[in-house]
Amino acid sequence: MSVSVVVRPDAGWSLSLYPSAGEAGGSFVYLYRPARVWVPGTPAADPERARAEAARRARAKVRRYCTAHRLNRLGTLTYASACHDPMQVRADVAGFFRSLRALLGGRALPYVWVPEWHKSGHGLHVHFAVGQFIGRSKIEAAWGRGFVHIKRLSDLPVGSTSLHEARRAAGYLSKYVTKAFADTEAERSLGLHRYEVAQGFQPPVVRLTGRSSREVLYQAVERMGGALPAISWSSADAEDWQGPPAVWFAWD
Repeated sequence: MSVSVVVRPDAGWSLSLYPSAGEAGGSFVYLYRPARVWVPGTPAADPERARAEAARRARAKVRRYCTAHRLNRLGTLTYASACHDPMQVRADVAGFFRSLRALLGGRALPYVWVPEWHKSGHGLHVHFAVGQFIGRSKIEAAWGRGFVHIKRLSDLPVGSTSLHEARRAAGYLSKYVTKAFADTEAERSLGLHRYEVAQGFQPPVVRLTGRSSREVLYQAVERMGGALPAISWSSADAEDWQGPPAVWFAWD
């Protein structure tokens, strides 16, 4: 790891707003900060922290993707015969979604899927989320390698919307993503993504800058039609926070 100093003329707060996902996150950007250059093939200075940070970023991407497209239906694909080959699983799942799309008329659809190792040693199975009703018979026909399960996450408090359902689905998938970063079995798949999404559906992002966190929040509120966020978080309230000051907001 080599370190140099980068001079930034845009010191201040930077906030990334994802309107379709109803959330925003950002931090203070210092005028002077170290530029860390990772050298391929060398370990991170703090592997555990690097892994935790990578898992956090992955969870955030899954959450935003699920929420932006209201992916509120969770499914599971299980092999009739154990499969321990991560590359084979990826090929099979890619074929599954191609077949599913054809059965649904050929139109592309957003989805997220995460592999998980069975505790019983049965190999890998797959968890996925979609945002529309799909008949079980179509899912079975598209998979054709074992067993399937699908359900809509509707067991939420009265007044909950598809956005809340999608956030719940993202929460479940995020647990599997976190497990993939910690699971020793996943080490065999080094270099493979811990999750996959349908391409072409990344939620749009709006970059906001300002001199204070309040200023960028005001800009975000304006972009969100004047609605204040339902949830606000600040690193100032986290005793063990390491890094520049940061904030996160979510709208209902």
